[in-house]
Amino acid sequence: MKKIRNFLKKVFSILRVTIPTPKFPRIWTLVSPLYTFIKFLGRKGMALLNIILWPFRTMLWACRMVMYGITYAPGMIVRSPVKLYYKTKIWRDWILEKIDYLETESAKWKRTFNIIKSPYSLLLKMGFSPQYAIGLLAIGTTTVSGVAVNEAMKPPSFAAGDPGVYNAPLDSPIFSNSEFNTLRLDLGTTPIGLVEISDITVGTAFTGSVLPSNQTKAVIVGGIATGVVTPTWLEVGHMTVDRWRCDALTLTNIEAHELIVKGNASDGQSLSPVAGTPRQRAVGGGNRASDMGTSGGYYDQVVITAPSSNVNGKVDRLILSNFYTKGGPCVLDRIKAGTLEILMNEIGVGNGFATKEFTIGSNVVWGHYINEDNVETTIASPAVAAGP
Repeated sequence: MKKIRNFLKKVFSILRVTIPTPKFPRIWTLVSPLYTFIKFLGRKGMALLNIILWPFRTMLWACRMVMYGITYAPGMIVRSPVKLYYKTKIWRDWILEKIDYLETESAKWKRTFNIIKSPYSLLLKMGFSPQYAIGLLAIGTTTVSGVAVNEAMKPPSFAAGDPGVYNAPLDSPIFSNSEFNTLRLDLGTTPIGLVEISDITVGTAFTGSVLPSNQTKAVIVGGIATGVVTPTWLEVGHMTVDRWRCDALTLTNIEAHELIVKGNASDGQSLSPVAGTPRQRAVGGGNRASDMGTSGGYYDQVVITAPSSNVNGKVDRLILSNFYTKGGPCVLDRIKAGTLEILMNEIGVGNGFATKEFTIGSNVVWGHYINEDNVETTIASPAVAAGP
């Protein structure tokens, strides 16, 4: 079998021809130097080309910038003020915001320190009388702090609302006593720019109070005709009497260039001023005294007058607001005013319209007169408020 297989293999085998493989040189060894040379020429050529074209490219860039500036300038000119405004506004608002914040905080701290160091003033603003405030502090602060006691022991003053007799424009009284509860302001040769008294209770309108001995009036404002050799007047540039609550309100012996009577309600009224030619009036005086003002307090009587013979009291602006009174009439007498306003007052004791609680006498002379919305209506006597 082996022999037969070898025979058949020889008979049917195919002749195998082998072609020799030629050997060529390696291509990379030929191309690499050529590529390196071409790359070298390219770099040098581009550098040379860039050097040659640089002036032209620079001129083209400059021309482009000039054209860009020409086309952009009008819009920039138009927009620049607006942009500048908005940028300035941002800085302005930021600065103002910080300033407002600092001012608010400063005011809060200042108010806090004033309250801490001034319990006496705080009690006065709450409506307590000076004597009652001193009593509270003397009882309640003996072991707390010397600040409150020191302030309580300060001398009385008009600004603090302490009762006494004051010679305007002095803030300290010429007379004061623990038993004297009248607020009296005497006006003399020195003109005052502003006198303002507001939010007070007068007469018998609070518990435990009575009018001073031999007195029948709760409020007296004006000059005097008796007790002096030559009568006096109260000269006022502009006087306002508003929101008074009185048993009666009486105006007599007054000259007003402009008399304004508006919005008053009374349990009976008699308004009979007469026309005349009072001159317009203001109080100058050059270097006038400092303004005087007080708010809050309980008094048995309030008096504003000119007590020196032949010396008129002078106030450019006199504001008397929110008086709650009882026990006697409120009287305005012997006043010469540029403008006199009687506004929004309530007058009466509930005894009917036949008795005229609100009266303006025929000796009140006006140059211009406004009489509006004054009504008669039932008004009972003022109730007695709780005392200090």
